[in-house]
Amino acid sequence: MKYFLYIAIGCVLLGSCQTEPASQQQATEKPPKGMAYIPAGTFLMGGKSQQADPDELPRRNIEVDAFFMDTHEVTNKEFMEFAKATNYVTVAERPIDWEEMAKTLPPGTPKPADSVLMPGSLVFQPTDGPVNLQNYSRWWSWTTAANWRQPEGPDSGIEDRMDHPVVHIAWEDAAAYAKWAGKRLPTEAEWEWAAMGGLEDPKYPWGNTPPTDATDQANFWQGPFPYINEETDGFFSTAPVGSYPANGYGLHDMAGNVWEWTADKYHHEAYSMSRAGKVISNPDGPANSYDPMEPGIPKRSMRGGSFLCHESYCSGYRVARRMKSSEDSAFNHAGFRCVKEVE
Repeated sequence: MKYFLYIAIGCVLLGSCQTEPASQQQATEKPPKGMAYIPAGTFLMGGKSQQADPDELPRRNIEVDAFFMDTHEVTNKEFMEFAKATNYVTVAERPIDWEEMAKTLPPGTPKPADSVLMPGSLVFQPTDGPVNLQNYSRWWSWTTAANWRQPEGPDSGIEDRMDHPVVHIAWEDAAAYAKWAGKRLPTEAEWEWAAMGGLEDPKYPWGNTPPTDATDQANFWQGPFPYINEETDGFFSTAPVGSYPANGYGLHDMAGNVWEWTADKYHHEAYSMSRAGKVISNPDGPANSYDPMEPGIPKRSMRGGSFLCHESYCSGYRVARRMKSSEDSAFNHAGFRCVKEVE
């Protein structure tokens, strides 16, 4: 996030029921290239274990119409085609507008030197040893000139990562790509339903096998976070899309690799806003955003976890796990995939 720049310069911020299994379902229309058919159905949306966060509760009865979803996260190659066709410049590549940025910061926050207000993004940096896992600034570093073309900064590139998910993507970047591609971002309900892959209320996209026994199913952190990644899954950071088995709907990387933006505005109490017991049809999120930790900053929801997720602080690979970030947020573990209506 642009406001996370202040971490780098020492400033403090404010501070159910299911349809029949996927194998028995038939698409009524051939999916577009690179997409899978996700059938209509009903399910209980929300946290389903002791790991459930308050914003995943209470569980709600949801029904969704059929739709198509990208079988994998948008890749560097695909995003490059978009950028070349439209001359699009991502948020991380744009000069920082201090006046706009100041609106999201505590009143009276001093303006930093112009040399600091350069385009950039947040890049993960492993620590030298154990740290307070509530202090995210210990492993995130604001890096000038870090963007989707240069994921780790000026000395990095994507020439050998064209089949990896594009990263350092802000919400508006993802929305712009989706519109260009004739698609849209999924709602949280669509995303969670698709991640379940036709299984009966699974905890993870691959089922209920614990992550410690599922390192061949997704790309996430193994070892003590954030200082030793044992890379049991084969990768330190992003993996080429499709490196792990697809779920029952043919979707890859619905757990791990990169967090994926959704269309929904994030609200901490979104699930309690609806009437208990009522079946909610195709919810598209709350009208307003609210995060009690940073009430003045509008946010969007993200899903799926990333290569940094670990049981000690982030169980993002759970199908119900929610994450939130401001629309101008960009990290080297943030990407997206798209959906399309079934006509």
